[in-house]
Amino acid sequence: MRECGILLPIASLPSKYGIGAFSREAYEFVDQLKAAGQSYWQILPLGPTGYGDSPYQAFSAFAGNPYFIDPEQLVADGLLTEEECSEADFGGGEGYIEYEKVYRERFPVLKKAFLRWREQMEREGQSLGNVFGEELLEETREYCFYAAVKRHFQEKSWDKWDEDIRLRKKEAVDRYREILGEETDFYQFQQLMFARQWRKLKGYANEQGIRIIGDIPIYVAFDSADSWRHPELFQFDRDNQPKAVAGCPPDAFSETGQLWGNPLYDWPYHKKTGFAWWLERMRYSFELYDVVRVDHFRGFDEYYAIPAGDDTAVNGTWKKGPGLALFKKMRQTFGELNIIAEDLGYLTPSVRKLLSDTGFPGMKVLQFAFSTGERSDYLPYLYGHNCVVYTGTHDNDTTRGWYETMDEAERAFTEEYMDNLSTPAEEISWDFIRLAVSSVADLAVIPLQDYLCKGKEGRINTPSTLGDNWIWRLKEGEFSQEIIERCRKLNWIYGRCQA
Repeated sequence: MRECGILLPIASLPSKYGIGAFSREAYEFVDQLKAAGQSYWQILPLGPTGYGDSPYQAFSAFAGNPYFIDPEQLVADGLLTEEECSEADFGGGEGYIEYEKVYRERFPVLKKAFLRWREQMEREGQSLGNVFGEELLEETREYCFYAAVKRHFQEKSWDKWDEDIRLRKKEAVDRYREILGEETDFYQFQQLMFARQWRKLKGYANEQGIRIIGDIPIYVAFDSADSWRHPELFQFDRDNQPKAVAGCPPDAFSETGQLWGNPLYDWPYHKKTGFAWWLERMRYSFELYDVVRVDHFRGFDEYYAIPAGDDTAVNGTWKKGPGLALFKKMRQTFGELNIIAEDLGYLTPSVRKLLSDTGFPGMKVLQFAFSTGERSDYLPYLYGHNCVVYTGTHDNDTTRGWYETMDEAERAFTEEYMDNLSTPAEEISWDFIRLAVSSVADLAVIPLQDYLCKGKEGRINTPSTLGDNWIWRLKEGEFSQEIIERCRKLNWIYGRCQA
């Protein structure tokens, strides 16, 4: 079955509150997807973000970002007033997310909603503990305790906390649970509102025939509830400090490689537990999403380990990952796995075999197809059916921005391959969209910025940089009826249009 989808992060939706949310605009976007003949909405990870604002460095693998809670639904529930929402300065006046303002203003507003909700629960005779216990996973509730302790220590990373709570000594855990009970409840309230609003939005999307493609990073952040609560899962020393961290080796793009800094998994321990933590993580992900894109898939075959404390990735070495055993266990537990493998980059024969053995569709990115050095696997005539084709991803420039900065040799090859390209320069992305949706790939996913013909100003993320990332937002009315109809017609021509 030939299908298509659009990639747009929740944060990039328009809204009155500085950042995209589970708001009216999200429901309108679902309607636009349906009108455009789409079957999928692909988003980025939904976890709570910290320094750098990257959704791939979340504070928990089992929690949602409170920035996405829609204040207007809280107003409708009697938990906030219109005035309280309008008085806060969430930023975003220039069309980009201002995370500092969102961070500073969002939580005091949510705190007002929490206090009123707690009063409602007390009047109704309901126990907060019972409500949280029934609707939130234990790991989610433990994240809330972590977040409260982190707040207590002025948002410092957990390795900078006092030793007793850093090492989770029972007396310290009990003491902090007592003194931070209200703050923990506040974070649990946030997770409750996030979960309820997301379920409602996803349910609406599914009713309209739109399925959600979610995204999980292979690694968790060091400063996360996951690594603090479960140090046994990671390659930590006796003081719960990393022995080695994640990254990737030097290549043509970086002489010193990439030092990500995420803690590495103790895969023998995971295997000994029957991959219990991973099964919980995937169960949570399958509840959030209809399809899960697994980031950095090659890390399950082999992962790059860099000695902790190194300033670059030069001294890293390749180590064996869990391989097929993890995915066999998942299949035994969940049955058929709706997973997309992010298999980009240099692929060894063993990675290719792992992808083949799992049967997961891999990714094809057109922006990687036109190198003049060697014949690229990303050229469409080499595709099989079982793959997902993209013009670009959240880590790429927009297609127009990429095309405008290509070197002469690559552009010459691209234009020869594309038969000299027929559209005006400002609409060049449509030629690449056509190339993607006309391919034999079962699924084609296009970043919305390419339909809008955005240049570099529409880029979501530039890897290995800080600042100006994750801030682009769609403006109200930009995804116009004219573009929607053009999008639908193109997908109808190539047999991808939703009925």
